[in-house]
Order: sequence, then C-alpha cells, then structure tokens
Amino acid sequence: MKYFICIIVLFICELIYFKIAKHFNIIDKPNERSSHTRTTLRGGGIIFYIGMLIYFIASKFAYPWFFAGLTMITFISFVDDIHSITQEKRLIFHFTAMTLMFYQLNLFTRQSWWLCIIALILCIGAINAYNFMDGINGITGGYSLVMLVALAYVNEHVIHFVDIDFIRAAALAVFVFCFFNFRKHAKSFAGDVGSLSIIFIILFLLGKLMLLTKDLSWLTFLVVYGTDTGLTGLHRLILHENLGLPHRKHAYQIMANELKIPHVAVSIIYMSLQAAIDTYYIYRPGYITLVASICILSVAYAIFIKKYYHLHRESLNAISE
Repeated sequence: MKYFICIIVLFICELIYFKIAKHFNIIDKPNERSSHTRTTLRGGGIIFYIGMLIYFIASKFAYPWFFAGLTMITFISFVDDIHSITQEKRLIFHFTAMTLMFYQLNLFTRQSWWLCIIALILCIGAINAYNFMDGINGITGGYSLVMLVALAYVNEHVIHFVDIDFIRAAALAVFVFCFFNFRKHAKSFAGDVGSLSIIFIILFLLGKLMLLTKDLSWLTFLVVYGTDTGLTGLHRLILHENLGLPHRKHAYQIMANELKIPHVAVSIIYMSLQAAIDTYYIYRPGYITLVASICILSVAYAIFIKKYYHLHRESLNAISE
C-alpha cells in the first residue's frame, strides 16, 4: 500500500510540475544539435529528487549528508535548465555535493586517501557521461531503471548494502518519469536536473556497494554508457574537436538521427545491453567480466562507427551548405 500511495503522489507531483513548466515556459526547443523536432517541456526529471525526498521523510531522515548533496546538485541543475549558468558555478556545486556524498560514505575517515581521488574521478566521469547520453526519448529513464532493478536484486539476493526502500523510491520515481518520456512523443525531457540527480543517486548506491565489498568491478553496471562516452570522446579528440562543444556523434545519436531508428527502440537496445551485462556480472562477478564487457562493447562501437559514421559527415555537410 505504501508503494501504491508513493506512486500516486509522484504522478500528481509530476503533473503539477508540468503545469508550472508550461506557465514559466521551461521548454526545450530543437536545434541543429538536437535529436528531437518538437518543442517539449524540460525538467521532468525533478521527480527523481521528489522520490528521494519522500523516502528521506518516510525514513526519518536517513542518509542526511547524501540528501544534502542531492539537494545541491538538483538545485543548481534545475537553475541551469531554466537559464544557462557558468561552468565555474556548476563545478562549485558539483564538488560540494560530491564532498557531502563522500562524507556520508565515510570516505574521509579511511586511511586510504587515494580512494577519495579515485572516487572523485569516477564521479566526474559518470556525471558527464550521464549528461551527454541524455539525448533521446526513454534512454535516461530506461537505462536508470535497469540499473536500479539490478542493484535491488543484488541488495536482496547477493549482499545487503542499503535500505531497500531507498532503491524502490528511486525506481518508482524513474518509472513515473518513463510513463511521460518513454514514448514516441515525449511529454517532458529529464533535463540536467534529471540526468544529474539520478546519476548522483546511483553513484551513492554503487559507492556503498563497492566500499562494502572492496570491489571496483561493480562499475560494470555503468559500462554501456561509459564505453559509448569514452570512445566518442576519443573519436572527437582524433578529429581535433573541442570536447566542450555540443555534438551528435554518440552511437545512439547516429542510430536515431542518421539511421532513423525510433528513439524508443534505440533506448531499448541500450537497456538490453546493460541488462544482459548486469545479469552476467551477477552470476560471474569480477574484473574479468568488466574488462571483457569493455572490450566487446569497444569492438562493436568501432565496427558501428566505421560502417555508419559517413552518414553523420554527410548530414553535417548538408547542414553547412
């Protein structure tokens, strides 16, 4: 019953946000870098924060430092969705939020100070990857739901590392968002507030799991996004491009834009790949699975780009002409 009430509250909150977004014109207008063609409400991913707020109150304020960090990253991301802010301001909020999360994870009390450096690098990479990959209908919500389901399974059947209601609250919020986003014509996009808040939640869960098991190979749960982002960045460096500028060179973007594969179908491909890898990892955990996954995905990416990247070049030439 409590989950039913939670999901009803989340639906109501999302609908209220849509009215607010319409009133204040919080929208995403398509441009030459976009993978969509319709003006759409932006910031629907704020429901992820609302889901965690419900959990925070219901749990009598569990994980307070994490929630303070989540509040900071949600706030600055929502502001950025409304009007662009400087990179410096974003970084200040992001680093402060990460510091609060690390404090909740007790990273600062450990003798291995290098853990903080590794964690910081991984968090920055994951946050950027999630933000870069949020470009088509369903991909952020669907991919996040796959990871949360996998983490819930691990928590219940492999090793208990967090209150299960924490994961369920996040998953319910993602499900509500998917109801409005995982479709041909999305009602709303996640926005930075959605992509950054949900990866912050997932990083906290992975952090607790990795610290408890002393095993970094749980990063396998992020390997599909990580491989696509890393290799796309490498490809752009080879092309001598500015990595700070927007682009449409990710594999999922070429699928959606040049190959004209429906957004939902592309999202399902990414979800299915990560779900298959998660399933295999749960039964065959370890670094061998992580490295093998990266190698297989890298080969698949290289073959895909070699075969279809020329379509992207042709579309760029057509735009410039």
